[in-house]
Amino acid sequence: MRLRQTQSLHRAVQQFPDRVATVYNGRRQTFRQLHDRVARLAGALQAQGMRAGDRVGMLALNSDRTLEFYLAVWWGGGVVNPVNTRWSAAEIAFSLQDCATAMLFVDDSFVAMVPELQAQAPCLEKLLYVGEKTAPAGFLDTEQLLAAARPVEDALRSGDDLAGVFYTGGTTGRPKGVMLSQEALAANSVLSLIASPLDRDAVLLHSAPLFHLGGLSALMRSLVVGTTNVFLPAFTPGGVLKAIAEHRITSLMLIPVMLQFLLDDPAARDADLSSVRVVGYGASPISEALLERAFALLPQADFVQGYGMTELAAGVTYLTAEYHSAEGRKLGKLNSAGCALNGIDLRIVDVEGKEVPRGQVGEIAVRSPCAMSGYWNLPQVTAQALRDGWMFTGDAARMDEDGFVFIVDRFKDMVVSGGENVYCGEVEAALTRHPAVAAAAVIGVPHAQWGEAVHAVLVLRPGVQATTEEIQAHCKTLIAGYKCPRSVEFVAALPISGAGKVMKYKLREAHWKDHRRAVA
Repeated sequence: MRLRQTQSLHRAVQQFPDRVATVYNGRRQTFRQLHDRVARLAGALQAQGMRAGDRVGMLALNSDRTLEFYLAVWWGGGVVNPVNTRWSAAEIAFSLQDCATAMLFVDDSFVAMVPELQAQAPCLEKLLYVGEKTAPAGFLDTEQLLAAARPVEDALRSGDDLAGVFYTGGTTGRPKGVMLSQEALAANSVLSLIASPLDRDAVLLHSAPLFHLGGLSALMRSLVVGTTNVFLPAFTPGGVLKAIAEHRITSLMLIPVMLQFLLDDPAARDADLSSVRVVGYGASPISEALLERAFALLPQADFVQGYGMTELAAGVTYLTAEYHSAEGRKLGKLNSAGCALNGIDLRIVDVEGKEVPRGQVGEIAVRSPCAMSGYWNLPQVTAQALRDGWMFTGDAARMDEDGFVFIVDRFKDMVVSGGENVYCGEVEAALTRHPAVAAAAVIGVPHAQWGEAVHAVLVLRPGVQATTEEIQAHCKTLIAGYKCPRSVEFVAALPISGAGKVMKYKLREAHWKDHRRAVA
């Protein structure tokens, strides 16, 4: 069987065409209407020159148009390149140019950035406006294109056909394009639904960014089942509370920092949250104290979390609802990432790739139909990650006798802050471009709201001074704001091993000694 992403839309139109598919900003459309817009938008893209395998990007906040973008590009035979809206113009331009993205959908929030993108990414040939105003000069109006377009047949891209290039930060200072096939994305939806089923009458709220595999995977699972999807442009506690009340939301997907902001909002105590039946969380560390608060606010809801990564098309383990219940918590699994999904092989291995005994820490290796095809134009990096059919994640963990995976650290040098991956090498490269910095090491330290925060340890050049504020301002000119250090420490020297490498575990010790675990 060759799985494909568009099959769910065909099925929805066949079996429940008049069910509401999307809700956004007063707009509601059925699956029949969604099908029509997708088929016509695919035709419009082909008329503008999109051919099989061409990359098409989207730089926009969440909306119903986001779902249309994904489905129409696939329907027309193209490959999606969803752009991280939190990146700087330089980072975005690199991701566009790297995989030769010729067409880019842009909404009102990012129109002003386009001239800078065009200057740095000459691959851009067509700009498609998906905002709520009149299309700016130089943009094609998507609604006008749709009105004039004829619907086309589904290109039926499936199996190993490339579905998307999903850029994630790189340790070398440049993002890496993760190539995911049609089958990888579709298989992830199916396997996830086996572990945590979704009712067809569910109403999902999408406030987490949909360029991110965590948000996208939730959206694709909903399409498989045929639920109603409500979109918020971005997360705000007030917006989520209003949407829950107005649309009787049954399912939420929140990263821990969003959950904390929601719990901290005084309005949450008096809000009617009785419709919420499922809360999915993940993508960054979470404390038991925060979970306990969430259980108290939403006693009727089932909680589910998982472990995954972009290279594995999102989640590969789930800690399901029963382990979050009052009785289930007594089993001592709440600090785990759960067990491997059905259809996914997961083992903990040593440096030679051999499985270690239960309870011993090693690297997570995964064999899965959801694994990436590789990194775009990076064959050597791909060969390091994909070996003998296994994806070596770079994450350190142990497995207990029941098969539950406990993440304990990262072999790869990365901080997860507010659900976003921040690669330390990228930040260090920015730091060392400051004229006062002689050496830099970046680590993740505990943060009450973000799970982890970026912390810089710096050695300054002799006779030169710099302040934390100066360092932070410098970094913001080179990398996205969320990647910049939230705290800076000045030291005389970094701890160096005999092999000449910075011993970051020594830098982390003081910050993590009173914390039960470093990552989730």
